[in-house]
Amino acid sequence: MTLSRMRVPNTFIILCSIILLAAVLTWIIPGGHYERETVNGREQVVAESFTYQDNNPQSVGDILIAPIRGIVHASEIIGFVLIVGGIFGILQKSGAVEASLRYTISLHHKSKLIRILLIPIFMTLFSLGGSTFGMSEETIPFVLIFVPLALALGYDSIVGVAIPYIGAGVGFAGAMLNPFTVGIAHGIAGLPMFSGSGYRFIVWSASTVTGILFVMIYAARIKKNPSLSPAFAIDQKKREDLTLDTGEQAAFTVRHKLSLLTFALGMIALVIGVKMWGWYIEEIAALFIAIGLIVAVVSGMGADQSTDAFISGAKDLVATALMIGLARAILIIAQQGNIIDTMLFALSSSIDNFHPIISAQLMFLVQTVINFFVPSGSGQAALTMPIMAPLADLVGVTRQTAVLAYQMGDGFGNLIIPTSGVTMGVLTLAKIPWEKWAKWILPLELIFLVLGFILLIPPILTGWS
Repeated sequence: MTLSRMRVPNTFIILCSIILLAAVLTWIIPGGHYERETVNGREQVVAESFTYQDNNPQSVGDILIAPIRGIVHASEIIGFVLIVGGIFGILQKSGAVEASLRYTISLHHKSKLIRILLIPIFMTLFSLGGSTFGMSEETIPFVLIFVPLALALGYDSIVGVAIPYIGAGVGFAGAMLNPFTVGIAHGIAGLPMFSGSGYRFIVWSASTVTGILFVMIYAARIKKNPSLSPAFAIDQKKREDLTLDTGEQAAFTVRHKLSLLTFALGMIALVIGVKMWGWYIEEIAALFIAIGLIVAVVSGMGADQSTDAFISGAKDLVATALMIGLARAILIIAQQGNIIDTMLFALSSSIDNFHPIISAQLMFLVQTVINFFVPSGSGQAALTMPIMAPLADLVGVTRQTAVLAYQMGDGFGNLIIPTSGVTMGVLTLAKIPWEKWAKWILPLELIFLVLGFILLIPPILTGWS
């Protein structure tokens, strides 16, 4: 049986299994405790203060209560995720994003320069989407646009998938304002929301340029010799049925432009609010609500239509919200069992003898492995950051660096793992077998691994916080 056909457990099953495992561990692992102190308004673990204590084995009743307690404890983050999802539902319903893409695609018939710049332009746009609002699942329908476009330009289906999916993926990994990864991780780590954006811009730029160059080099090779494509045989049939509709659907109206302008101005306001006025989850959620209301008005949506769009967008993230609650339930079980500090002690002891640079890189590797089992960015943040943030304090790594290690481990890994619903979704839609995609993208994943190691060095040397 090939790996692509293996039945991978649902993420919820994985999280529930980890809850059970955490409960079992409370019967096995000795209890322990670290002293904590408040530094610059943030609680931190005091190094060298660990002492063993009695554990508190968790019962079946504790396990059953843990999920609702996890949801209650994470209610602010869960509410934020649902509101943001609803607002993006309104933006998507406005048709502004799709219309702008179709309009630009139609220009390739008129300009040779557009053909040359098509890959970097669109990958940059998708990367900005991944970096600012966590564009991921939203790339799936764009496969239906970019695969025919890539074939029409003499490329292959892999290029058609790579433009939106790798574009958004590198932005996701190097995110600056992604509320579902950086925002949640910052909230859990006790850091100012979306702080450290200066260096994150460097990370985003390096990741985006790397992805673009890889795809452009490959596209040039396929343009010259299409038979080199892993999808060559598959694409032969697609080319026979090729159609690329850029007629009336390509219309990019004033309403569409106003909707996108509203969103862009909202992102600028977000940066200013966070930097100058210390906005946090409540204020940022309020800003997104304002953006949604304005987009609904300028796009001409009525009250019923915009409400339905909001509900639809929020509904798409209910699973994410529940994952956050279940991930928090794992932490609750471990805390109630008095074993969380013991695990921190064990982890810190295993990497404490390494230089902080190596410790940060090991965090990156750990997050990459965990991502295979928990491919949800927000779920992984909720699961790992309660441990990684205080662990960073113990091994001489800043919490900001720990968040960066998490987001790169999550973002880069998502592009290849078969446990990712988005990965399998875009490949299924493009009719590309996972084995062919994995073989093609593996060199890029190795490049990203090295890039991640390199990008984790400056934060340690500068004390980035």
